[in-house]
Amino acid sequence: MKELFVAQIKERDQVNGQFLVREKNTAMAKNGKPYMTLKLMDRTGEVEGRVWDRVEELSALFDKDDFVRVVGKASVYLGKMQLVVQRLEKIAEQDVDLADYLPVSSRPVDEMLAELRQLVASLEAPHYRELMEAFLADDEFLQGFVQAPAAKTIHHVYLGGLLEHSLAVAQLADDIGRRYPGVQRDLLLTGALLHDIGKVAELCYERSFGYTDTGKLLGHIVIGVEMVEAKLRQLENFPVPAGLLLKHLLLSHHGQYEYGSPKRPKTLEAVILNYLDDLDSKINGVQTHLQKEPDNDASWSGYHRIYDRYFFKETGEQPIGATEPLPVPAREAAPPVKEEKPAKRRRQPATKDKDLSFSLADQLKDKTLNLFADLDEGDN
Repeated sequence: MKELFVAQIKERDQVNGQFLVREKNTAMAKNGKPYMTLKLMDRTGEVEGRVWDRVEELSALFDKDDFVRVVGKASVYLGKMQLVVQRLEKIAEQDVDLADYLPVSSRPVDEMLAELRQLVASLEAPHYRELMEAFLADDEFLQGFVQAPAAKTIHHVYLGGLLEHSLAVAQLADDIGRRYPGVQRDLLLTGALLHDIGKVAELCYERSFGYTDTGKLLGHIVIGVEMVEAKLRQLENFPVPAGLLLKHLLLSHHGQYEYGSPKRPKTLEAVILNYLDDLDSKINGVQTHLQKEPDNDASWSGYHRIYDRYFFKETGEQPIGATEPLPVPAREAAPPVKEEKPAKRRRQPATKDKDLSFSLADQLKDKTLNLFADLDEGDN
């Protein structure tokens, strides 16, 4: 039975616990000696492990996605908890409970499935409702849709995260669709429920979370459009324009080309979906980041690498600005500086509007016009 979880590890702890190896990498230090970096995880989070001694010996004992018992010393390095591994051994899979090692959504699956079916039943357009019912009737798809995380690292990184995220975006879409005239509510709601379905095949989540070969080669957007197209072909009389608009929602929901979106949003519903998807993912990302520090009494979170900032935690213990200002350390008196008389400058004859009176040719006279004269080939 697992007794120690990642969230319980504190600085200077002597750790003896069981973890799942999410990542395993060997590299060479500056002194020429090999070292190993591990990402060790359980359902409460992950912690980095460093192996400095007996690297080859310990590396031969286990592989990525194995369960291991680790003995080591905990320390904080660059604001993050780290284990310096002293001993390590592999644990047989039958001796562990997988539920201890993979994070799971706090929402019960049955509750989320009931909400999904309720949203599908609320669709007024029969063709959109028929399409969603076809997905609900697909047991293989539904099993993956219920279990998959929504991402590998950024947001909803837990089993059931994909369904939780899809429902949250759909509920936001439902509210927006009722508030703004001209929004095709059924189109938007269907797109919200289906926008990330490709992650069922893009991600692997039987052990640690990662990408499948299909996910690496195609990505969830392309996979999702293919899944929708396959279902549309099974339906009779699905309006072609409606199918086109729905696929556009999936293709454009990342918003910009640099974010992996094959198309930018070009309908009102696509614009809305892009912002709602981004909104829910960022809210969950920040909440998860703050929840990783429940025992930290500091007013500010640790640094969030992806969002490139710290977050104020609003503990409620005292209002902002109530803390006394830090004392300003006294500075040592600087040595007296010997005054030097400024050198006399030769006075130039005053010229009215000098810069404006010169022509462009006069200003460029005797100048080097080769813009690349001082550049090496590597600068280009």
